[in-house]
Amino acid sequence: MTSQAREWTGIQQFPAATQTKLLELLGKLKQEDVSSLTILVLGKGGVGKSSTVNSLIGERIVTASAFQSENLRPVMVSRTRAGFTLNVIDTPGLIEGGYVNDQALDIIKRFLLNKTIDVLLYVDRLDVYRVDTLDKQVVKAITDNFGQKIWNRGIVVLTHAQLSPPDGLSYDEFCSRRSEGLLKIIQSNLSSGFGSRMKKHETATTPVVLVENSGRCNKNDNDEKILPNGVIWIPDLVKKITDVVSNGSETVLVDKKLIEGPNPNERGKIWIPLILAIQYFFVVKRIQGAIKADIARENKPLWELRDMGLAKGKF
Repeated sequence: MTSQAREWTGIQQFPAATQTKLLELLGKLKQEDVSSLTILVLGKGGVGKSSTVNSLIGERIVTASAFQSENLRPVMVSRTRAGFTLNVIDTPGLIEGGYVNDQALDIIKRFLLNKTIDVLLYVDRLDVYRVDTLDKQVVKAITDNFGQKIWNRGIVVLTHAQLSPPDGLSYDEFCSRRSEGLLKIIQSNLSSGFGSRMKKHETATTPVVLVENSGRCNKNDNDEKILPNGVIWIPDLVKKITDVVSNGSETVLVDKKLIEGPNPNERGKIWIPLILAIQYFFVVKRIQGAIKADIARENKPLWELRDMGLAKGKF
């Protein structure tokens, strides 16, 4: 499902102070000749992807339910404002039955065919105390399917941020520990993989944004949603998005090659000349040398020796 681009009226639902900040950030993009932005939202199910999309747009567009947390297919919400187009793509969760849902990934990639991804929002919950095998599986699946460079366009979004941390931890310390756990998994995917390893200067620390989509989020005197650490989170999220767009990294084009993977008929062709050279010098040449050595060592026949003047008598 793809929605038609409509006027972004939802921005008027934000408090005046938030509207001003958002328009300033979007104006910065237009000054850099960025007139459209496509944001891909990925993550496990039930972590708040759809609610974050609704909060960012300022409209309740994507259904979010505690009992039915998943859209079966991706949904793209498109809004325009003063010549700027914002596309946000919500997606189904990537875990099914305790494993990565390859079918969901395939549906997402085919939905994205010929689209350019400007920003990836990788969504998870802040109120989860540790990373686990599923986190590693999901990050690896995203890296394998969209390439390592998708993370240079990535932002980690941690929802349910209006919380009281466990005893003995400050809010900032708890958020830092939770963020570091996910960032280590992402970084391990960027530094692994034979033949596809990214150069050190091509990687950057993935920014982290805290989000609280529920109505229990505190507000400041300007009626803006504010987190326990004092951050006004909606402008902070948009600020991180604009920073990623301006960081000089490549966008990700989802083309047929990315969807279908490398052509098996082309796989390994680059190694053929090297293999043939190795075979020639280490196999063929050795066999030829052995044959010549055997010829040199074998006894000459009497007639050949006589012709060479080395034998006397009758033949």
